[in-house]
Amino acid sequence: MERKKATDFPQELLNLFDHYVHGEISRRDFLDGAKKYAVGGLTAMAIWESLRPNYAWAQQVPVNDPRLKTERATVPSPQGNGSIRGYLVRPANATGKLPGVIVVHENRGLNPYIEDVTRRLGLANFVAFAPDGLTSQGGYSGDDEKGAELFQKVDRTKMYEDFIAAARWLKGRPDCTGKIGAVGFCFGGGVVNMLAVRMGSDL
Repeated sequence: MERKKATDFPQELLNLFDHYVHGEISRRDFLDGAKKYAVGGLTAMAIWESLRPNYAWAQQVPVNDPRLKTERATVPSPQGNGSIRGYLVRPANATGKLPGVIVVHENRGLNPYIEDVTRRLGLANFVAFAPDGLTSQGGYSGDDEKGAELFQKVDRTKMYEDFIAAARWLKGRPDCTGKIGAVGFCFGGGVVNMLAVRMGSDL
């Protein structure tokens, strides 16, 4: 599929897709609304496919980059859903303690883009951890649409506690200096704000 830019699409169509991404309309509603932009042999489904994220195009750091140590980690979360899984990344040649960064995903779960951002932070000399807010629902499945559906089933209060547990776990790791920050995307931005309010100077 040809790679397109946002400027290749009418703003009204991008707004419609934004409503779909944020769960305000269904895929069927998006396709119905996109039909008027389906001209010259282009179908509404083709428009939908061209607007969906292509994680391979966004990847900047290979999954098996030898400069990094990566692993899947499970963090206890007694105040939340019991535990939260995530993706832990740090420089392979680190000899001392490093500052940490929590990376929080959108409303789809821990997708490949967020994992790539986490690896980028590892290359920037951080211990980075990306928790999966969908852990209580089995985790990110690899399907963004299914992830959005599962996201609606998560107990938000418990999920927020899971993210707090993840941040405290990262802060307390022996390879972390105890100084941590957080970055979030879309839904994750709200989580970062919550972490700042709840954790105060600990974040």
